[in-house]
Amino acid sequence: MSGVSHQLVAPGTVIRQFSETEAEHLADDWLAVFGLNRQGANTKAYLWHVFSGARYPSIAGTTAVAQYRLQTGAEFVVLSNDRRLAFLTERLPESSSLSDYLVFPPNFAWTMAFTHEDGSLGPYFARHPHFDQLNEANQAKLKKVREKEAAQRKGWYRQDP
Repeated sequence: MSGVSHQLVAPGTVIRQFSETEAEHLADDWLAVFGLNRQGANTKAYLWHVFSGARYPSIAGTTAVAQYRLQTGAEFVVLSNDRRLAFLTERLPESSSLSDYLVFPPNFAWTMAFTHEDGSLGPYFARHPHFDQLNEANQAKLKKVREKEAAQRKGWYRQDP
């Protein structure tokens, strides 16, 4: 899958590809957080219409990109707008071969919506209503991953085959 990952996302690799059914469920879960007030926003066409239609508070453009680049975590979900493709990567994506897609941690602490209208509409960055608590959990998970990597480098931890 490493050859596919370079086409789908950079930097990083695809560490898990979700089934189409799982991708649809991720979209539903995403809408349950960011799309509760989506009436009148055509989210069937584009999930990010919740932001362009001012149905959920977000920031846009270069400010959104700057905020996105500050996000850290152990894993990130990338979900295509058509809800058919989703995968997990270990690095915050800077680009993807997808034209309309969402990036978010598995617990939905925040989301970034990249659009084909980049520059005129989007990209958009938004936080979950409980961002502080969810982000704290993401940082704790990232700390454990880094501690494990440090232990492996020192030879204190071996992963069983």
